[in-house]
Amino acid sequence: MATHNAKELRKQVAPYESSNIKDSIIQIINTVIPFLVLWFLAYQSLEISYLLTLGIAVLAAGFMIRIFIIFHDCTHHSFFKNRTANKVVGTLTGVLTLFPYSQWGHEHSVHHATSSNLDKRGTGDIWVLTVDEYMAAPMWMKLAYRLYRNPFVMFVLGPIYIVLITNRFNRKGARMKERLNTYLTNVLIFGISGLLIWAIGWKAFIMVEGPIFFIAGVFGIWLFYVQHTFEDSYFEADKDWEYVRAAVEGSSYYQLPKVLQWITGNIGYHHVHHLSPRVPNYKLEEVHKNTKPLQNVPTITLSTSLTSLKFRLWDERNKQFISFKEMKAYERNSKLTTQTKPEL
Repeated sequence: MATHNAKELRKQVAPYESSNIKDSIIQIINTVIPFLVLWFLAYQSLEISYLLTLGIAVLAAGFMIRIFIIFHDCTHHSFFKNRTANKVVGTLTGVLTLFPYSQWGHEHSVHHATSSNLDKRGTGDIWVLTVDEYMAAPMWMKLAYRLYRNPFVMFVLGPIYIVLITNRFNRKGARMKERLNTYLTNVLIFGISGLLIWAIGWKAFIMVEGPIFFIAGVFGIWLFYVQHTFEDSYFEADKDWEYVRAAVEGSSYYQLPKVLQWITGNIGYHHVHHLSPRVPNYKLEEVHKNTKPLQNVPTITLSTSLTSLKFRLWDERNKQFISFKEMKAYERNSKLTTQTKPEL
C-alpha cells in the first residue's frame, strides 16, 4: 500500500475515533445486566436439570464475550473519552471476565504495535514460527511448537492456563500502578467468588461459573486466533513492515451472522480495529461500510474460517500459512536438494 494511500485511509477513519457516552452506557446496560440475570437463572436451573443449566451457560458465555469487548475497548481508552472512566469500567469488567485491566492493556498495546512483524513477536500474540525457523529448530522446540498449536491445547487448555495462571500474576518489569491493579483485580475476584461460594456453595458455584468461563474462553481464543491466522495473511521483517498494511492485510474481516456479530461486539471487523484502536466497537461496522478501501480486505466466514485450523507455519517465500503436512514436503525437498548437490 502506497504511503499516500495509507495516510488518506487513516484520515478517512479519524472522524470515528470518538466514543458516545449514551451508546457506551446503553451497551453496558444491555450486556452486563443480561449476563447477571443469566448467571442467576443458571444457578436456579440446577434444581431442574443440569442440561438446562448448560444451555443457559452458553447464552451467559456469549454475554461474557461481549463484556470482554467492553473491557477491551476500555484498555484502548476508546469506550469513554475520560481515561479514569475507562480504567474504572475496564477494571470492573476485567473482574467479571477474570482479566487484569492494566496488565492486559499493556500487552495488547504491544500486540497492536507489533502485529505481523516477524522481528517483534512474542508479546500479546499467538506463537508463530516461519518455515525456515521450524526447519532449523531443535527437536524439543518442534515438539513444543506442535503441542502448542494442537487445537486441544490452544482452545481447551489455553483459556484455563491464561485465566487461572497468567492473568493472576504480574509480568516481569511491570510498574507499581500495573501491579496494584492486578492485585486489586485478584482481590475482587477472590472476594466475590468467596461470597458466592458462601451463599450458594462451592459445588453450585463451579457448576455455574465453570462452563460459562470455559465456553467464553474457548470462543474468545478462537476469535483472536482466526483474526490473524488465515492463508494469505501479512507478515514481514521489521525493515519492510508497515503498520497500515499489517492492519488491513494482517487482520481479517470475520463476516459473522448478525446475532454473533452483536454478541462479539463487532470484533469481526478486526481490520478496522487494528487500523484505529480508538474507534469504539459500536462504530466499527460503520467505518467498514463507509470506507471503501476497507471493503476489499481478507474476508472469512464461519465455514471458511474452519480451514484456519490447519495453518501452522508462515511461509516467508510464498507469503502464506501452510500446514504441518505441507511442511513435510518442504523437508523432503530440502533433503533431496542437499543429497543431490554436486560436489565442487
